[in-house]
Amino acid sequence: MILYYQTHSPFARKVLVFANEAGIANRLEVIHHETSPTLRNEQVYAENPLGKVPVLLRAGAPAIFDSDVICAYLDTLHGGRKLIPESGEARWQALVLQSVAQELAQTGINLRWETVRRPEPLRYAALRDGYAEKIDASYDWLEATPALQAPLHLGHIALATALSWMAFRDLLSFRARPKLTRWFDEFERRPSMLATPLSGETHD
Repeated sequence: MILYYQTHSPFARKVLVFANEAGIANRLEVIHHETSPTLRNEQVYAENPLGKVPVLLRAGAPAIFDSDVICAYLDTLHGGRKLIPESGEARWQALVLQSVAQELAQTGINLRWETVRRPEPLRYAALRDGYAEKIDASYDWLEATPALQAPLHLGHIALATALSWMAFRDLLSFRARPKLTRWFDEFERRPSMLATPLSGETHD
């Protein structure tokens, strides 16, 4: 399998961390691709009409894209404990945590547009502040949720990679939340995180 990747994407990193945790990272050939809303990558568009990574290419089968879907597929390829709980409350808690983490990362990306990436005269302060408010509210929710104490699952991976990206991009810090900070610092020492460091700059 080939994974179209980006070394500074929280979503692509989520997939690779997941593969490491599932013990199947050695089955992936990882190829870096630069993409952004203003930079068309023809190889990526040929596989994903949204022009985004990650994309998983499979021999003799259609490409799979979106990190949620790729992780769900990868979870069918190993014989260990499933990282997406199959039923019961554990499943819903994992999926809710993943959803919060995904939106946290996307809101961080949106905040960067209104603080760094968009030409300054075109930035919208009210939108910037709205994104910041959503991020703070998410941090507060994460500080209070018991989901962080559950056995390792997809939601934890999505959250760790989102928080790591927020710190990498020097966006709003979560470190005023002690429980969340302790959880993240411990998770970031996992071999799966150490093997997949963020690097590089966005190209627009």
